[in-house]
Amino acid sequence: MTFFLFLLYLATGAGVGYSIFSFTAVGLPLSIAGGAITSAVLGQIHIVARSGAANKENEARLKSVEKRMTEVDRNNKVIEARTEVLEQTVKVELKDRSDALVKEMKALEELIARLMSTFQNQLEQPTVQKKVSPIEDAILRDVRDALHDGRVDLHLQPIVSLPQRRVAFYEGFTRLRRPDGSLILPADFLDAARRANLMGTIDNFSLFRCVQIVRRLAERDRRVGVFCNIAAASLEDPSLFPLFLDFMTENRDLSGAVIFELRADKFESRSPIMRANMEKLAALGFRFSIDHANSLALDLPRLQSAGVRFVKMNGSQLIEQLRDPHGDRPTSNINRRIEGGEVSAVLSRYAITLIAEKIEDEASVVEILEYEIPYGQGHVFGAPRPIKASLMEDTQPPKALLDRLSNFG
Repeated sequence: MTFFLFLLYLATGAGVGYSIFSFTAVGLPLSIAGGAITSAVLGQIHIVARSGAANKENEARLKSVEKRMTEVDRNNKVIEARTEVLEQTVKVELKDRSDALVKEMKALEELIARLMSTFQNQLEQPTVQKKVSPIEDAILRDVRDALHDGRVDLHLQPIVSLPQRRVAFYEGFTRLRRPDGSLILPADFLDAARRANLMGTIDNFSLFRCVQIVRRLAERDRRVGVFCNIAAASLEDPSLFPLFLDFMTENRDLSGAVIFELRADKFESRSPIMRANMEKLAALGFRFSIDHANSLALDLPRLQSAGVRFVKMNGSQLIEQLRDPHGDRPTSNINRRIEGGEVSAVLSRYAITLIAEKIEDEASVVEILEYEIPYGQGHVFGAPRPIKASLMEDTQPPKALLDRLSNFG
């Protein structure tokens, strides 16, 4: 379109030049110049007019863009405001749900504790006791008589450091005696004692002897600790545990030498009451050991926080898992796969010592040494033996304590 307009402007200029030449006395050059000037003026007018129209169009577009940007900015502010309100709403809702969940968990924990306490009380009732044979009744009578007469003995088995085989600890094993001097072995009396709720009484008797023996060893300047087995029932017994705790509070100076040992499965399934009572003993400085561990898949941070400082595992089972490149390994802050030879060192990072128990022959000792297990226990190092008769008399509980414990039995 613009091209045709310029042709029209040229034609108009030519016509003006021709008219000047024809109707005036002006010569041809001036006529041509006049026509050219006319064409140029018309073209300039056209350019100026088009430029003005373009400017107006650009201004209109610019205003449109500014309007849209204003609308977008306003929409963004609205979205930000709505997002902030939604975020605050979600935070409040999550906090409310979290608080509600915590309350529900606490209520559930209290309910479980009450149910366990009720279940334990029902087990202790004669009406829910299983029917026992005359032989079991006779054993129960022997157990009660031994407790009333204070015939609770302590046998000690050494735990040695490796490879030196120097006695570092002893484990105390409880044995009950009949009046004729014959022993009632744990395989015979444990079930009867549990049925009659006597484990707390037996543990208190044994504990007293353990503490007295530790004091005697200390007098000889022998820094040897004693592992005292304690039943889960003793840590949950509402009548006997206060007596137990009072006695250990009086002897808290021996916290570095008396180690409480309980079964690994009982530790894993411990009740809130048992956990709380273990924390009370740990607050006094006493340490714990778990035995009969059947797997190296140990939660080390959890054991450490619970005050567990020793883990015992059957030697043959321990070697089997250490040898297996895909065997169980403890949970720790190490992300990579732990080699068998590193397991003992990893446990020591959490102040936990590994003890290989039930070592019965020299071949097993050699295998244990390959994996740098620091301590061993078993018949190859020494069988459980009764303490000397003189020491037995010296560590006999005083009559007041004997009467108090016997009343519970």
